[in-house]
Amino acid sequence: MNTANDTTPNTMLDLKAMIIMLTGFILFFFIYQFVYQRLRRFAQKTSNTWDDFVVELFRYPLLGFFIWIMIKLFTLVFLHDLAIFQYLSHINAILLIISIAWILMKGVKLGVYLLERKIDIRISNNLQARKNLTQIKVFKSISNAIIGIVAFALILMTFDQAKEIGKSLLTSAGIISVIVGFAAQKSIGMFLAGIQIAITQPIRLDDVVIVEGEWGKIEEISLTYVVVQIWDSRRLVLPITYFLETPFQNWTKTSADIMGTVFFYVGFDFPVQALRDFLPEILKNNANWDGKVVNVQVTNANERFKELRVLVSSTDASRNWDLRVEVREKVIDFIQKNYPHCFVKIQIKNDTPNPGQTVGETFQNPIF
Repeated sequence: MNTANDTTPNTMLDLKAMIIMLTGFILFFFIYQFVYQRLRRFAQKTSNTWDDFVVELFRYPLLGFFIWIMIKLFTLVFLHDLAIFQYLSHINAILLIISIAWILMKGVKLGVYLLERKIDIRISNNLQARKNLTQIKVFKSISNAIIGIVAFALILMTFDQAKEIGKSLLTSAGIISVIVGFAAQKSIGMFLAGIQIAITQPIRLDDVVIVEGEWGKIEEISLTYVVVQIWDSRRLVLPITYFLETPFQNWTKTSADIMGTVFFYVGFDFPVQALRDFLPEILKNNANWDGKVVNVQVTNANERFKELRVLVSSTDASRNWDLRVEVREKVIDFIQKNYPHCFVKIQIKNDTPNPGQTVGETFQNPIF
């Protein structure tokens, strides 16, 4: 009988303590929102953008940290003698770990943001800028992965059962170790590949590459995959290990400058010097030409035609593509206007077909 009487006051105390704690949380939340709105308005009035970024960045992580402080104070003041104290203390410990990990991740994001503001990849010679940007992005991924793994491990260690499992795993050997090793091999390999990419840098952000037969730019580099933006806006997603194990072309490995070729096939009576004199007129006021390389050479010939190669240079691959398209168009118009007889023509033998002969069989032996 006394036990029942003793339980009722304890239950009432638990209930009162919870009501006080919830009321305190509600009041604290409104105060926090008030302070946040004031800081947000203050940041919006300044000319800088980084303070707006900081206010939004730490809004929720700091809220979680302050909630931990509130729970800690209430449990120590009101609940330290009650049965619920142990459970709230455990929840509070987990909340502290999550809050600290969250704040650290946001701190890494803030550091990356401030560093990125100092990097300009829009300049013509942006090799060093792209190198630094790639290292920053990979560093962010590595840091967040380490923080997340450590936080998860610390949370598990707050459970007594997890401690025993951890001890048994650490002390055991044999098939469990082998299974875990094989399961983690690929993930660890990708993680190490990401670090190797950041150090050796076979690719960088905004590099122009040819992979899987596709021309594109490196858009994103993470610890496990790389996103390549194809020229027609498609996205090719490849595992990070691809760029360490598979040959590929990197057109901007040492410099963004690039040379492109345009081929023309003309008759032997076409004057090559006329094309050499015409090309500077196309290029002299062209924003896509860097003013370095323009060349015309006869690179091949046979009994029917000669092959002309026009070589032009640009500051990057995108500009060079546009330049080659424009050169091709204007040279064709130039030949059509001044030397129309020099285009390679195909002559088709037009014999009367025999009975039963198909139309396709009448097109025999085309002659250039």
